Amino acid sequence: MPRIGKSERTRAAILDAALEFIWSHPFRDMTVNALMASTGLSRSAFYQYFNDLHGLMESLLDMLKDEVYAVTGPWFEGTGDPVILLNESLSGLVDVCYRLGPILRSANDAAATDEKYEIVWKQFIEQFDDAVSNCIKADQEQGLIPDFDARPVAEALNRLNVLTLLDAFGQHPRNQPESVYEALSRIWIATLYGLS
Repeated sequence: MPRIGKSERTRAAILDAALEFIWSHPFRDMTVNALMASTGLSRSAFYQYFNDLHGLMESLLDMLKDEVYAVTGPWFEGTGDPVILLNESLSGLVDVCYRLGPILRSANDAAATDEKYEIVWKQFIEQFDDAVSNCIKADQEQGLIPDFDARPVAEALNRLNVLTLLDAFGQHPRNQPESVYEALSRIWIATLYGLS
């Protein structure tokens, strides 16, 4: 197992402190001083890894994106029964957002206050629009999904996910993940594969 160096540990400590902060506070209340006081590290340590708080938020969003792509891979890769794969992917998505939900809320908040970050947030969502749209088209070519314009359906399903997951898991107290998964699963499967 590779050893984690001091630099990686310091960066991870800052990210962990930011995640802990946004569980109970809106992103707009975060300051570098308050964040670094909770880590026991100096303010200058923050600037060794991030240009500003929005840069920190981008790193948290990248972390969320990596985890979401890792758990949604089964459906995107499409080897096997698509309904089973979609259920597996949605279950993984709900689990990740249950753990990291405040990142969604904070990303949404940060996008409203910073034009540069608004672009980052929009690109984050559009990457999933592309992936879902491509998956729908691939399943349409195999006759697994009815023929319709894939892009607007992908966008609608993804916006549904963002708003549902943000509301359910964006702050304490969180909703029960099972009920959120069941709701998303019913809607996605009925929409795409015509099953109830």
